[in-house]
Amino acid sequence: MTKRQARQRAPDPAPAPAATADGPTIAHLADLHLGFRQHHRLTAQGINQREADVAIAFRRVIDDVISTRPDMVLVAGDLFHSVRPANPAILDAFNQLRRLRDTLPDTPVVIIAGDHDTPRSVETGTILRLFEAIPGIAVVVHEAKRLHFESLGVSLLAVPWAAVGAEQRPSLLPEADARHNILLLHGELAGLPRDYDPAEYGTPTLELSELHADQWNYVALGHYHVARQMAPTAWYAGSIEYVGRNPWGELQQEGELGRPGQKGWLLVRLGGPKPHVEFRAIPLARRHVDLAPIAAVGMDAEALSKEIAGQVAKVKGGIDGQVVRQLAYDVPRLVARELDHEAIREYKARALHFHLDLRRPESRREVGVGGTGGGRIRTLGDIVTDYLEQRQLTPGVERAKLVGLGRRYMEQVERDPGPVGST
Repeated sequence: MTKRQARQRAPDPAPAPAATADGPTIAHLADLHLGFRQHHRLTAQGINQREADVAIAFRRVIDDVISTRPDMVLVAGDLFHSVRPANPAILDAFNQLRRLRDTLPDTPVVIIAGDHDTPRSVETGTILRLFEAIPGIAVVVHEAKRLHFESLGVSLLAVPWAAVGAEQRPSLLPEADARHNILLLHGELAGLPRDYDPAEYGTPTLELSELHADQWNYVALGHYHVARQMAPTAWYAGSIEYVGRNPWGELQQEGELGRPGQKGWLLVRLGGPKPHVEFRAIPLARRHVDLAPIAAVGMDAEALSKEIAGQVAKVKGGIDGQVVRQLAYDVPRLVARELDHEAIREYKARALHFHLDLRRPESRREVGVGGTGGGRIRTLGDIVTDYLEQRQLTPGVERAKLVGLGRRYMEQVERDPGPVGST
């Protein structure tokens, strides 16, 4: 069946298979990003602190999964943050998954590859294959694959990132005679609220209608880092830690969903007209604290420094060891230069990371493009981002990292608070 034919069937979907009261329970995990590194602090063992934080979150997730004793564990992509993760991340993932299987020997585990752990070529090997050495773990990397678990009455269609982006997508339809049909997919659904972290240039997207969600007992999604229901039977599990380019946007969206600052996984119970989905938060190693933004119009350096000090002082539990951002708008270059940099250095020493984000007045930050045309005035940062998102890259260079690095450099130039290291 072609993609066009599959879409033509969408307006007349079959009802989801009738679920019984004794349906299986599923642990739905996604976007673990083991091996993620950020900031420059190291542990006593010489490991990047944020990498260690993500490893701690993964162990706590495994602990919680084991405590619930699900019938099946699904990992919806991006087990690792890169195709070639560091040895400590590989070892920790292997040990934790082996611990899961040793403790729950009758619980099958299915792992699909996401965009971060998908090789560029089908001929290139992937570290994900290592986990097939653990009995009871199935790994799907390049092509969609249908798996059957007879003891659970489950037919599972596993669709990794590469299959979603293929020229000919697989048919996303369930088996008509299966007792329970599950779709496991890593991909970007069109219309997601991604204003906080826009999808990369050229990212393939799926329309929600292409999932035929009402024909599945459950659709387990990965790629989007905020736990969110997309349809009565379809959910993104979200990431287990803040591993995206803009954690502050994630915090905002989690707050809008009633889960501010919470990461975790989903416990899904089949056995009714729609699945019962429970979000299970896990304690994180540290908080991400987004201080209230400051409107600095008319403030001199002394007043702004006092306002920043007041915001820091109000943080419940303090900023020590946390990841903190202070955003201030309309800060002229001269004011930024004369801030209390000694106090700012103290905040940086206390926090794991303190990001003082000073935005200069809009009229001074914008760069016009296109002469006197009536289009939107674009900032220099917009121009650099567009260029990096479309230029051809050297093999092995990750576009997301390159774009993020370019944006950080541009923000640093725009703030221009003084000599390097002063803020």
